[in-house]
Amino acid sequence: MSPYLHIPLLSFAVIFIIMSAAFIWAKRIHNFSIVDGFWSFNFAFIAVIIWLTANGDATRKTVVCALAIIWSLRLGIHLAIRIGSHIHEEEGRYKQLRKEWAGNLNVKFFAFFQAQALSNIMLCIPFFIMALNQNPSISIVEYIGAGLWLISIIGEAVADAQLKSFKANPANKGKVCNAGLWHYSRHPNYFFQLMIWVSVFIFAINSQYGWISIICPLSIGYLIFKVTGIPMTEEQSLRSKGDAYRDYQRTTSVFVPWFKKAK
Repeated sequence: MSPYLHIPLLSFAVIFIIMSAAFIWAKRIHNFSIVDGFWSFNFAFIAVIIWLTANGDATRKTVVCALAIIWSLRLGIHLAIRIGSHIHEEEGRYKQLRKEWAGNLNVKFFAFFQAQALSNIMLCIPFFIMALNQNPSISIVEYIGAGLWLISIIGEAVADAQLKSFKANPANKGKVCNAGLWHYSRHPNYFFQLMIWVSVFIFAINSQYGWISIICPLSIGYLIFKVTGIPMTEEQSLRSKGDAYRDYQRTTSVFVPWFKKAK
């Protein structure tokens, strides 16, 4: 079997098992929001599989897998801590899905968990491509992609840390986070998340079939802007914070960090 197929298929088999176990646990604790943490950690598992099985240039493969693991573990640990702090209380987005999917809850959530597994594999397409590239010469474009990737990981981590610090202060309960990067963007974490996938595309473009990697920033952008990212987050914020969040919307860039608008 072609290496372009056997590594993704092996990865999907492993992730299917992981997400099936995660679904069973989620049912048991009545908290389907744990899927976010598992989705994040899955990239590290896939990166290890790629590092062990791909036959590309060792240096490129190590850089790609190391960056993927750093990002995966950083985001996964962040989400695990957040979800673990209220493990017996489901997050708002998933409570809403419970209401919408009440007629066939378990089937729809199992399908949702496996759709997340499939998205893991699709988003790892550039990792598979880059790790199979046997060219020993790493280009300037690849260095630029790796550098931007690392900067974006740091930016996402800073945004998450600032929001976590804001929420940890009891005096801020019910208020809108307007500190640090959140002063310039309503969703700086999503901004840097998309930039991660843009940088992955840049890194992959010099590898054979690297152009296929454009699917990653396009699909992540679609999810952020149209599905589970900004729309659901803003709906939940409006429900919980009301006029305070409406004021924040009027003055603060929705995505790209930028200066405040006048009220």
